[in-house]
Amino acid sequence: MTERIRTFVAIELPEAIQQGLARVQDQLKQGRPPVRWVSPHQIHLTLHFLGEIPPEELPAVAEAARIAASGALPFELEAAGVGAFPNLGRPRVVWVGLQGDMEALHRLQSRLTQELAARGFPPEDRPFSPHLTLGRVRPQARPQEARGLGQALAAMKPVLLGRWRVTEIRVIRSDLRPEGPLYTPLYLVPLGHAQALPDGA
Repeated sequence: MTERIRTFVAIELPEAIQQGLARVQDQLKQGRPPVRWVSPHQIHLTLHFLGEIPPEELPAVAEAARIAASGALPFELEAAGVGAFPNLGRPRVVWVGLQGDMEALHRLQSRLTQELAARGFPPEDRPFSPHLTLGRVRPQARPQEARGLGQALAAMKPVLLGRWRVTEIRVIRSDLRPEGPLYTPLYLVPLGHAQALPDGA
C-alpha cells in the first residue's frame, strides 16, 4: 500500500501564546465540560488542510507555500476572545479568536490556496475562518452539557492573550495516534523570502 501523509500548512504559535491558551483551558476545565482538549503546544493556526497526500507531492506543497510567502511581509496577530462552532447554543469546537492584521492574514491564505490549486490541490470545502482550537466537544456529550459549556464561554471575562509577529509558515505532517496527533514540521517557509527550507536546516 502506497504511503500517504496527512498534511497541512499552518502558522505556529510562540510559547507565550501557548501558555495563555493553557490558562484559558484550565479555567474552562473547572466546569468539567465534555471536551477533548488539544495540547497547548500543538495548537496552531491552520491556513490550509490538504488531507492525506503521496510523499512525492510534498515538494509541490512546499513550492506553493514558498510562492505565497514570498509575496507577504511579516505581520502581527493577537489571540483574543473565546467562542464555539457552530455557535454557543450547540458548541462542537471551542476556540480562541484572532485579531490584528487580518487583511494580511487573509491575503496570505488566499494566495496559498491559489498556488495550491494551480498544482492540483483542491480548495477546502469550508471558507477560511481563522481561529485557535482549544478542544472539541465529545460526540457522546448530552445536550445539556453542551449548553452548559456554551453558557460558561459566554460568561467568561474578555480573553486577551497578547500579540505576536508572524514571520513564517510551515508545512506540517500529522500522524493520528490514540493519545492524540503527532505533528512534525516538514518545511519552514519565511515570509518575504524566496526559499522553502526543510525544517531544521
